[in-house]
Amino acid sequence: MHHPAFFAAALALLACSQQPTAQSAPSTQPAETAAPAPFPETFETGSKGAYTDADEPLATGTWRFANALVGSSEQDHKNGQRAARLRAGGRLTMRFDAPAGVRRIRVRAAAYGQDPASTWELWLSRDHGRSWQRNGQPQTAAGPALRVAEFAGVATEPLRLEIRKTDTGKGRLNVDDIEVETATGPALGGPTTSTPNTQHPIPNTQYPIPNTQNPDPEQADNLLLGNPSGATSDPANTSNYLLTRPEFATGYNAQRGTPTWTSWHVGPADLSHAAPRQNDFRPDPALPRQFYAVTPRSYARSGFDKGHNCPSADRSSSLDANSATFLMSNMVPQAPHNNQQTWAHLEEYTRAQVDAGQEAYVLMGCYGRGGTGSAGPVQTLDEGRVTVPARLWKVVVFLPNGPNDLQRIAAGQARVVAIDTPNDNALSPDWKQYQTTITKIEEATGLDLLSALPSAAQARLAE
Repeated sequence: MHHPAFFAAALALLACSQQPTAQSAPSTQPAETAAPAPFPETFETGSKGAYTDADEPLATGTWRFANALVGSSEQDHKNGQRAARLRAGGRLTMRFDAPAGVRRIRVRAAAYGQDPASTWELWLSRDHGRSWQRNGQPQTAAGPALRVAEFAGVATEPLRLEIRKTDTGKGRLNVDDIEVETATGPALGGPTTSTPNTQHPIPNTQYPIPNTQNPDPEQADNLLLGNPSGATSDPANTSNYLLTRPEFATGYNAQRGTPTWTSWHVGPADLSHAAPRQNDFRPDPALPRQFYAVTPRSYARSGFDKGHNCPSADRSSSLDANSATFLMSNMVPQAPHNNQQTWAHLEEYTRAQVDAGQEAYVLMGCYGRGGTGSAGPVQTLDEGRVTVPARLWKVVVFLPNGPNDLQRIAAGQARVVAIDTPNDNALSPDWKQYQTTITKIEEATGLDLLSALPSAAQARLAE
């Protein structure tokens, strides 16, 4: 039998052993981190070797890896010793903000090893990771060579980047050398902020996944000739919002409820006639929520057609491609005779040239206020939310089908057709009566229609 004094001593000793010491007390201070390095992010300092979701400290700051790791095998295509590797559903997310004033983002990507092609997208957050919006077009990474995807635009506020592997195939994706540039040079990285960044919106299942079998990514570049208005993907830019998708790119004016311009490419693959006309007119879910949602009802009994910018027949390769042309962000109020006769004849001419061995880069837009439809002159529709344009214009750049389009256009292998028509139901069905020059359209609209071309080539094609 033990003496009571023994138990008292033992309890006292146990109590002492449970008190935190200076060495074992949990720290309430954040761990020290090295000063963030400027971009590019090369992944050379990373060591995450599993696909499990986790934060990873890198040179530019902390990134969230979801279904992703830092790869260093011979099968990882990379510059240096390491690159990020993503599998289906993978994401790389900045846990810090790049400073305001980002003007250009470049990402290099390739298919891992001998894997099939992957589709990926760049998403941006302007509210410290609370919400995200896609920037630019979906990208395809095919083959072992790291290919550069460039995203232009101006961010007047701090932003975060997220790279998403969007296809559901078995192919894995390598990503390396993420560049973020401001007007003064590479952006500086930063530490993790306290803002939570684990909530991601559910992907929009109505948005079609692009065809990853396109052998020439340039042919799908709807902005090859440039961004005519310098539109950006900033939701605050309500009058000049850049909306891109595989089928076309648009500078959208939410204050008018119509595109200012739309740009797209037409090649033989686009005219395969595999899909019938869908006629599924609907609001565009890709526009920011604060923009007014133009619907088919906005045009009801107005005397104006829902006039396509990018025509349905230019996108007959698949049901998804054709359906995208019926989004209301692709529509302008167009006088019926203008739409069904004059415009239709030029569209048919364009497709006939493509069928004959050409390819075409097309820009279309509108300007002014007030047109004359089948019910007479009208200024606006839908209680003023949709402006009826006074004029509609189109520029078509034709060149023989082939690679290296921008270089061939600059070298003088292209010809231009340009028209500017009144939005009037009494106009002639002969589009040739309304031929004009790019220069005159630019003077009327304030746009720069061939900004990606060298100045000499612009001047030659503009007259």
